[in-house]
Amino acid sequence: MKSKILLLLLLTALLAGCSGAAQATPEVLPTIVLGADVPGAAGTPAAPVSTGGVVASGNIIPAQEAKVSAILGGTVERVQSSVGSEIKKGQVIVSLGGKAQQQAAVEAARMELLTSQQALDTLKQEAELAKAQAQLRLAQASDAFNEATKKRGWKEYRIGDDNQVAVARADLIVAQDWLKRKQEMYGGWAESPEDNLNKASALSELSNAQKAVDRAQANLNYLMNKPDTYEVAIADANLEIARAELEVAQADFDKFTNGPDPDALALAETRVSQAQAQLEAAEYALQSLDIKAPFDGTLSKVFFQVGEWVQPGQPVVVVANLSSFQVETKDLSERNVAQVSVGQKVRVFIEALNQTAKGTVLEVAPLADTLGGDVVYRSLIVLDEAPEGLRAGMSAEVTFITE
Repeated sequence: MKSKILLLLLLTALLAGCSGAAQATPEVLPTIVLGADVPGAAGTPAAPVSTGGVVASGNIIPAQEAKVSAILGGTVERVQSSVGSEIKKGQVIVSLGGKAQQQAAVEAARMELLTSQQALDTLKQEAELAKAQAQLRLAQASDAFNEATKKRGWKEYRIGDDNQVAVARADLIVAQDWLKRKQEMYGGWAESPEDNLNKASALSELSNAQKAVDRAQANLNYLMNKPDTYEVAIADANLEIARAELEVAQADFDKFTNGPDPDALALAETRVSQAQAQLEAAEYALQSLDIKAPFDGTLSKVFFQVGEWVQPGQPVVVVANLSSFQVETKDLSERNVAQVSVGQKVRVFIEALNQTAKGTVLEVAPLADTLGGDVVYRSLIVLDEAPEGLRAGMSAEVTFITE
């Protein structure tokens, strides 16, 4: 009986203890990851405790790295360097096929440039001859216009000019004097019989002298008169033709005042410029078939093998400068980024080497990224001195010193 009472009391006490434990705040236990090294455990390096700073995780990256892409598509003909080898700037790493076609394009472009340059040179050389010919044409057109202007001016006055009128008047005076003499001579024989030989001779000479006077008077009258409407119209037409020819000749000459015809010169120069651009493009395409190192460094990756086709714009190789390293973080929280600035000092713990190095913030990304739903920023740190054994890809913990 006593044993039953004791058992009942013990069960009552246990139930009361369980009820009190349910009302108390449970203790949070740390998460244990199986198979992971625990910092501070025996044989495991411990990261330095961060005090007075912002912490972000990162990785070691080369200070200089480039993915070199193909400009043109083509089949890989030759890989001239192996991964891990040291290469120099400009060294050919991978060669693509298609060089024969591109070389033909270069030669065609070079021929076009030579032909267009010769045409331009010929145009310039012939410019002086063309200018001289245009100048001769202008001079001849100017003389013709002046002559046409003069003849048209004459149509406003008498037919004959001053010299012609003077000569005609002199001929009339001489003829009149000769007529007077013949009249006097005939007067001496006027009473003689009709069959008198001397009278007949004097009469014949008198008749000829009268005809000479009539002709001289008619010639003078003609020269003293103005031309008719038909002659004026012809003179006007000749003057307009001469004026038009003078304008055309002047325009042609003006084209050559400063060298060749401006339109022809512009066309020839444009052709040369286009040919030069085509040659440069063809040469660049030919050179692009050789994938070259952009700087001195180490060939870290080759994405294609001989015989594989490379699309334009595809990365072919990766070249890295492994002589210096930087640290890149990608999880700097938006809550802490305001405490980080370029030039700020940092401590970098390299886990694989169990060493801490000093550095300086080189860059803080102005735009945010997202990581697991959180807003984060990228930062870049340059190390003051790289620890021995440091390699690209190693993990690091960066403490941004804020005190």
